Amino acid sequence: MADYTTKRFDEMEGIFGGFFLRTRAELGVSSFGMQILNFPPNSGDAYPNHDHSESGQEEVYIVLEGAADFDIEGETVHLEPKMALRVGATTKRKISSGEEGAQILALGGTPGAAYEAPQFTELGGPAPAPPSQ
Repeated sequence: MADYTTKRFDEMEGIFGGFFLRTRAELGVSSFGMQILNFPPNSGDAYPNHDHSESGQEEVYIVLEGAADFDIEGETVHLEPKMALRVGATTKRKISSGEEGAQILALGGTPGAAYEAPQFTELGGPAPAPPSQ
C-alpha cells in the first residue's frame, strides 16, 4: 500500500495569525523540519534576526510566491520565486518582504544528526516565545 500525504496550505494549522504553517506536522514528516512562512507586504521586522548555533541546524529557504530580502550578516540577498538559499547554522539571518509579500518554504536539519522536532512545530503545540535579538 502506498504511503503518502497531501494537504492544501489553507487546510494547515497556523500560528501567529497564519504567518507560520505547521507543514511538517500536517504532512507527518519526521526526518527534517519544514514550514511555510507567509510574509505580509512590507514585513519589516516580522521575522527576527537569528541563527541556529545551539542546535546546529542549517536551513534552506525557497520562495514560492512574492519576493524577499534576506539580511545575511549585513549582506542583502534577494530571492524571487524559483530561487533557493541555504544558510549555515552559525550564520545570522533576517527575512523581510517587499510590497507583494512572500510565501516561503523553510526546510531545516542538523547535518549528521537525527531530526528532533521543536514542540512549537507540533499540531496543537504552544507558539514559541519571540527570540531575543
